[in-house]
Formats: sequence, structure tokens, C-alpha cells
Amino acid sequence: MIPAAPAGLQPEPVPATGVRWQQLWRDAIRDPAELLALLGLASVVDASAAAAAQFALRVPRGFAARMRHGDPHDPLLRQVLPVDDELRLVPGFSLDAVGDAPARAGHGVIHKYEGRALLVATGSCAVHCRYCFRRHFPYADETAAAGQWQASLEAVRADASLHEVILSGGDPLSLSTPKLAELTEALAGVPHVRRLRIHTRLPIVLPERVDDALRDWLLGLPWPVAIVVHANHAHEFDAGVDAAMARLRTTGATLLNQAVLLRGVNDSVDALADLSTRSFDAGVLPYYLHQLDRVAGAAHFEVHDDEALRLHATLRQQLSGYLLPRLVREVAGEASKRPL
Repeated sequence: MIPAAPAGLQPEPVPATGVRWQQLWRDAIRDPAELLALLGLASVVDASAAAAAQFALRVPRGFAARMRHGDPHDPLLRQVLPVDDELRLVPGFSLDAVGDAPARAGHGVIHKYEGRALLVATGSCAVHCRYCFRRHFPYADETAAAGQWQASLEAVRADASLHEVILSGGDPLSLSTPKLAELTEALAGVPHVRRLRIHTRLPIVLPERVDDALRDWLLGLPWPVAIVVHANHAHEFDAGVDAAMARLRTTGATLLNQAVLLRGVNDSVDALADLSTRSFDAGVLPYYLHQLDRVAGAAHFEVHDDEALRLHATLRQQLSGYLLPRLVREVAGEASKRPL
């Protein structure tokens, strides 16, 4: 039996593409030259073949369609286009910027903060963001789904202090819904797990992922669920994303957005204010504004702390309190995100 939606909420239709999300995933743009040609920028912008060889380009076509044609400074394009700046060696930027390796608590399990553990569910993502703090992560060796989740589940089961499990990656929603159900059915047998959190970019970059099967899976979960999506600019939202968020809301999940402060993408008060208001219009509450994790290859995106604090202070004056994301930095080894 399909669970009913919470009272007063009716599911919105999936965007009518006529194509299943898996096919859209497979049809993603992988060639920087193709992306630039589609945007009319082939003779204007040079992509870096060397950077793409180190960290491949991947962009769903629907996300690329939200980029401004002919604009070499488009904020969505800047997030995904390989550039030579990624090849610079910059002091202070490392392969493991947030200390994932020393926080390993089991195969595919990262335990940094009291009461919660993160499962690296998969290494796959629908889009490859150039600032990704796990762009150098050893996914081949550290994926929780390996071995039918058994090692990861044992690590969670063995630690009764863990009350919240966070599905991350990669992007956990890149897994099939039956695979996700396999995991959560096993987790349901761990009595000390009380909450589930899902960190995902797919409802933003590939909203067709939020289909009936995913909705039904979410409706059937036995815990309160928080879904933390990731959008950095208001232009990432469109009617398809709005429909996906509406469908997610029918499951009763709490929807939050976390963004990264990125030079050339959202490093202005207007861009950040637009992101918060557009996110809220889609039913997603602003949550975190992260200072850039200092991962090798991403230094050109960094906004210095004094500038970030100035932007955030001005934003506080302009926005209602519930629209103001918390400005934070993750520091390896600390017991929580560090407020700035």
C-alpha cells in the first residue's frame, strides 16, 4: 500500500520531460567544448583540459539550460567549468580539507560530531562542482554501500551514542531507490537511530530524481527526516526544481539549503539575498552559508573572512531572521562547525 501524503499536502507532478531520471543522468554533458558551444562561448572562453583530466566535467543538460547564453561570467557555469586556476598549488589548500580521514569510524563512516555519523553512501554525483571538498576523496576504498552496507551498519550499531545518520557522498540520491530502501530497512533495526538526514544536490541539478518511487520511500521511513539540498545561486531554481521541492514537502521532510560562499558566484549581498528569498519561495529554509573548504584546486573561489563577515552583516540588516543562513567554517578536528 502506498502511504498517504500528510494532511493538506498533495504531490506536485514530476516535471513532464517524458524521460526517466536515469536517462537524463546518462545524458549529462561531459565535454567542456560541448558545454561552451551550447552556451555560445566556444570562441570566448577556454576550458582547461588539464583540470578536466584531474576532475572530470559532468553537468546535467537541464542545469546547463539555466545558464545564461553568451555570458562567460554566468554563476552556474563558473561552478562547473574546469579552469587552469585549479592547477595552482596554493599554501593552506590540501587534499583532505575538512579532516575526513582522521574522523573515519568504520568503512564508509565518518564520525566528527557528537550524536551523529555520516555515511559516504556513494562516490557518484550528477554534477561535478569545481569547489567540491571531496574531489580528492578515495571513494573506491571508502563507500558505505560496499558489501551490502554491512561494515557501515555494524559501525553505527556498535555506537549507541549515535542518534542521527547522515547520508552523504557523492550524492546519496544517485543510488537507486531500491538500494536506498535496502539501507534504511537495515537502519530501522538499530534502536538508537532516531533521525535521518540526507545531503543531496540532485533535487536542484536533476529535479526529475524526485519521482513517485523516491517520494514513496521517504513517506515510509520511520524517523523524522531532514533533506539538506545545495544551491549557491538563485538561478539554480526553476519551475522543475520548485515542483521537486513541493513533492519533497508532501513527505513531511524538513527542507534546508546549504550554500558555499564562492568568489564570482554569490559573493555579493544581492546574490545572497536573492538566493535566500528564492530558496524560501521554493519551500526550502536557508540553513548554512559555508566558507570555502580549502581543498586543493579550489583556491580561486575563496572569499576572505573579513569580506564574508561584511557581506553577512549587511545581509542580516536586509533579511528576516529566518532567511539568514548561519555563516560557518568547518575546521578539521573541531567539535562543531565554527560560527563566523
